[in-house]
Amino acid sequence: MSIESISLSGRKKQVSNKEMTFWERMYLVAIIKGLIITIQHLFTRKVTIQYPEQVREMSPVYRGQHMLKRDEQGRENCTACGLCALSCPAEAITMKAEERRADEKHLYREEKYASIYEINMLRCIFCGLCEEACPKDAIYLTTSKVLVPSSYEREDFIFGKDKLVMPLEMAIKNAQLKNAN
Repeated sequence: MSIESISLSGRKKQVSNKEMTFWERMYLVAIIKGLIITIQHLFTRKVTIQYPEQVREMSPVYRGQHMLKRDEQGRENCTACGLCALSCPAEAITMKAEERRADEKHLYREEKYASIYEINMLRCIFCGLCEEACPKDAIYLTTSKVLVPSSYEREDFIFGKDKLVMPLEMAIKNAQLKNAN
């Protein structure tokens, strides 16, 4: 067995330089096949939607912008355990934990809280693993269509607690809806 006949993949083919026939040199058959495919595409259904008038339905597994939840009393649910940052495959989440002071009992549920909680939206892949890893159900990905506003500065894509924490009015409204059910 010679070295030229050995093929590791088993797909080795012998290439030949045979002369092309007259019809192959004219490429007429290939041109006609291409025209047939083009004409077939003219009669297929178009997938383009007219955006402002028509709105495409969102997927049921759509994950939008991140939000840090509050409880019914307006306190943050996050206890700075760091599981969301550990589970993030893009390493987009950074946090710094601090101890709660006596005058901050109305702001945080537990003794430990995230004094700095940042998500780098340029790195985030919106996979939802942070949401699944959180034991306190403190972070979730909303279903809003607003993702990340465009900007020219990289610092604008690092979302801190000022952009991530649920507004107090929304937390109170959620608590009222929960109590009504």
